[in-house]
Amino acid sequence: MFTTRPTLQGTFGMVSSTHWLASQSAMAVLEDGGTAFDAAVAGAFVLHVVEPHLNGPAGEVPILLAPAGGEVRVLCGQGVAPAGATTAHYRDLGLALVPGTGPLAAAVPGAFDAWMLLLRDHGTKSLADVLKYAIGYAEHGHPPVERVGETVESVRKLFETEWSSSAEVYLPGGRAPRPGVLLRNPALAATWKRLLAEVSGAGGRVAQIEAAREVWRSGFIAEALVRQARRPTMDVTGERHTGTLSADDLAAWSASYEAPASYDWNGWTVCKPGPWSQGPVLLQQLALLPPELPRYGTADYVHLLIEGCKLAMADREAWYGDAAEVPLDELLSDAYNAGRRALIGDTASYELRPGTPSGRVARLSVHARVVAPDERGFDPMGVGEPTLVRHPAPAVPGDPDAGADGATRGDTCHLDVADRWGNMVAATPSGGWLQSNPVVPELGFPLGTRLQMAWLDEGLPNSLTPGRRPRTTLTPSIALRDGVPVLAFGTPGGDQQDQWQLHFFLAAALRPPVRGGLDLQGAIDAPNWHNDSFPGSFYPRGMRPGSVTVESRTDRAVVEELRRRGHDVTVGGAWSEGRLCAVARDQETGVLSAAANPRGMQGYAVGR
Repeated sequence: MFTTRPTLQGTFGMVSSTHWLASQSAMAVLEDGGTAFDAAVAGAFVLHVVEPHLNGPAGEVPILLAPAGGEVRVLCGQGVAPAGATTAHYRDLGLALVPGTGPLAAAVPGAFDAWMLLLRDHGTKSLADVLKYAIGYAEHGHPPVERVGETVESVRKLFETEWSSSAEVYLPGGRAPRPGVLLRNPALAATWKRLLAEVSGAGGRVAQIEAAREVWRSGFIAEALVRQARRPTMDVTGERHTGTLSADDLAAWSASYEAPASYDWNGWTVCKPGPWSQGPVLLQQLALLPPELPRYGTADYVHLLIEGCKLAMADREAWYGDAAEVPLDELLSDAYNAGRRALIGDTASYELRPGTPSGRVARLSVHARVVAPDERGFDPMGVGEPTLVRHPAPAVPGDPDAGADGATRGDTCHLDVADRWGNMVAATPSGGWLQSNPVVPELGFPLGTRLQMAWLDEGLPNSLTPGRRPRTTLTPSIALRDGVPVLAFGTPGGDQQDQWQLHFFLAAALRPPVRGGLDLQGAIDAPNWHNDSFPGSFYPRGMRPGSVTVESRTDRAVVEELRRRGHDVTVGGAWSEGRLCAVARDQETGVLSAAANPRGMQGYAVGR
């Protein structure tokens, strides 16, 4: 099969990420004797620099790690709602939804501490060893991808009139970042250099990492984050608000380990973060598959996957979250999914049909509503995370000009690493986007906005609750064969992540191997799709029943058959759906492999 690139194979180490500089920085750590975990940390901090419109140090990250000979674990880098982030507080401000921008949407930052725990517990390198790549690109500059400048241009007015600290970094001399001209972030470089200086006297490697965690929680970084949260800041409501993040919130929280959610399918065991993320949606989609699948790529096959996704996403909306107990065992049980599978007919469903585990009746937010195809804010081609949005209200001074559809489309990053010792890691960093909060002037990066994903309705699994995590769409994956981790993968894409990942995983699992291993690149390159027939996770939180968006490379006969079955099909660009990264290890030969998404012209895999 023709692919855009070869599936890489070797025995030393493999890296795949959403940016070539992060991939190569991680590979440099492997070449220097580091483990997959050392490499992942180095690559992650480079992603903060080179994809600032997609992630930052004050964002969040779920990490799946598979130590050689050990069990797969989840390292949760998703911070909780601050103590002051009550629904009553937001209701008293006259809000029905958490704003998509500004300090009111800031959870306790989680990414930094998660990466520190990974380095402390599973790495071998010092903090200085892994930070030097990010410091170099921030201090001396890197040539930015086109999307960085496009994102900055979309919020230029806001930066120039309100968020001046962001303009200093991303509009130097009034010019947005552009390819071929080095983009620097001296404030970020200075932050990491000061951090290293402050912890240098702490003792050995582990002591310095612990000291860095304390600086983040209660030192100069924490002080700057809290000052920023308390600054009145223009957000998408057209008003200036202060946030709820406090010094006590920062001091009390730390990243943590937990067991993954998992499901056994056709000889594979797929591991995901728990239902505080979107992760179990992939597992539910696998559980809904019949014993015999239609032929890969046919209209029957695509229809089956789309309809199964609708059912799994309806359950996500009804039952997933961190503010109530989630009946995950039943949602993944054979009996439950046999009943759900019977709902899949020969034609497209236009209903939102959550199940009733243990007889419980689903209750959805009043804002989980139908969005007409022409409603402002919905775009079937706008896949990803709309990280800056304008509420459907009259324009007000300072309201950011975010484009014709009212949204600046952001997204997420992904990073996979496998090393020669059998370690494997998959991570999906996100949040802390440059377009969603002002740059903290003393630090060079903004706060996150993950609270926008929690509801202000009381009593829902994803209701905004102090001390609880907002449900995210971030969902890395590790798959095992015969109990051995063999595949790490993931993608940006918001609500589309577990749709694209299901298609990729089945393509890799069902199609013939290449050069004796999984055809990772073929599975990534294969025409992909997504649907929006369920409440979205980002403002305006609506859905478009019956919708399916496919790449134009999809067989025309398949498209016509889907339409005949009642699917509302939008044909998008040839390379517009899916942004997968993947690494693998053959459990018999030890051969490593890797592949990366060609869409967007920046994802890259390296290895040898």
